[in-house]
Amino acid sequence: MTATALMTRHADLALTGPLGSFDAYVDRVSRIPVLTREEEQELAHRFRDAGDLEAARQLVLSHLRFVVHIARGYSGYGLPLGDLVQEGNVGLMKAVKRFEPSVGVRMVSFAVHWIRSEIHEYVLRNWRLVKVATTKAQRKLFFNLRKRKKNLAWLSHDETAAVARDLNVSVAEVTEMEKRLAARDLSFDPVPDASDEETYSPGSYLPALDADPAEQVENAEWEAATSERLASAMQTLDTRSRDILMSRWSGGGKVDAA
Repeated sequence: MTATALMTRHADLALTGPLGSFDAYVDRVSRIPVLTREEEQELAHRFRDAGDLEAARQLVLSHLRFVVHIARGYSGYGLPLGDLVQEGNVGLMKAVKRFEPSVGVRMVSFAVHWIRSEIHEYVLRNWRLVKVATTKAQRKLFFNLRKRKKNLAWLSHDETAAVARDLNVSVAEVTEMEKRLAARDLSFDPVPDASDEETYSPGSYLPALDADPAEQVENAEWEAATSERLASAMQTLDTRSRDILMSRWSGGGKVDAA
């Protein structure tokens, strides 16, 4: 039995049977032997040159432990570690598909970028209900700023300037991202607790369409002036003309003018 075939047998045995928990998964993947450079090159060439899917499978299995190691570094974002590992595994499979064995780089060094990229996307999609970073600069700020903040206090002016200089962004961008990191998700229409007499929600603070004070005063003054002029003009008419106008325009019905 060749070394590659023996490694395949060990990998299959390690993942045989139900896992039951994330800890069991970590224990199983840690039993899968790590490939030597020669074994890795052999499998990579088989997949690249002959389209051998079994070789690609073995490349993925032998690097699952590294995905777990990388995913643990993102445990501080409050997301399930199992989900982080799952997204990292997607990145690992993408790396295996794009790996070029002739370059001479080890698979794990090439795969780190793809694993982190998938985990980053997952964190940004799920860390908050509203996405906190959309541009490339904001994404870089999001992850680097969290690493640089040693405590929950706001950055000083000098610290903000230093971060902006190191990351090649503006001070305003650093301050804006710090605000986003400190913000909390708030339900738009929360369910009141039994102990709360009143419930406040963002919907309670949305302005009405006619909430402009200047426009309200202007409309009130216009209506008052118009009513006053109309009443004054009506007083200049004789009784018959006044009755006709009142009947026609105030909803009282048409009156015969004869």
